[in-house]
Amino acid sequence: MPVIQVDKCTGCKTCITYCSVDAIDFIAESKKCAINPATCTECYVCLRMKVCKQDAIVEGPLEGFFKQFQHVISDPVENHGVTGVTGRGTEEAKTNDVSGRVKKGEVGFCIDMGRPGVGVYMRDAEKVAMACASAGLIIAPQEESPIGALMPDRTTGRLDPGCLDYRLLSVIIEGKCRIENLSRVLVALKEVEGRIDTVFSLGLILRTDEEGHTDALDCLAGLGIDYPHRGKVNVGLGRPLATD
Repeated sequence: MPVIQVDKCTGCKTCITYCSVDAIDFIAESKKCAINPATCTECYVCLRMKVCKQDAIVEGPLEGFFKQFQHVISDPVENHGVTGVTGRGTEEAKTNDVSGRVKKGEVGFCIDMGRPGVGVYMRDAEKVAMACASAGLIIAPQEESPIGALMPDRTTGRLDPGCLDYRLLSVIIEGKCRIENLSRVLVALKEVEGRIDTVFSLGLILRTDEEGHTDALDCLAGLGIDYPHRGKVNVGLGRPLATD
């Protein structure tokens, strides 16, 4: 974790304005700044941007797997070792025309939890993952989405208890289900959103016909969910997709 060296800190508070998750406090008694280990996401913005003119902020040790995971997922310039993708370690829908992970008759889910300025504790990510898994979402393996590495059993969505109190800048829960289970998973998301102390945005990966249409989203109106008007389109410029 980044550490503020007390002997170099002048208490100017400049670093506080740069921290996107309010993890740096000014200690009135010492008139120095300090990083709160409970709220720091290990994003390393303070280190990478060299925000301290006194060079008081230095890199501390990242002890243990969960602490290293926290840093790699929160720092957008890091490369995730398993997936080989920088940042949060996942390509989401961007390469589905090459990977073919989401096939005909399936719906892919990208549940993007947290944001700079908000963050997300892994205990809240577990609540969402478990709710979706119980509704029929098949959570992606760690080779496709890093959070899978924290799940002893992906069929439940439950995370390793040792990671629950770690706070990340953001994390993505990915998975897929049959189109007929789409409504069930969406209902589970609507229910669990009232039990978490963060935000999330939902992305759906769908195959369309040649006119760009799919009937899968016809269920949204009945669930009180606005029909989406924005999206990313994979036009099939990669290798031929599997047809199954």
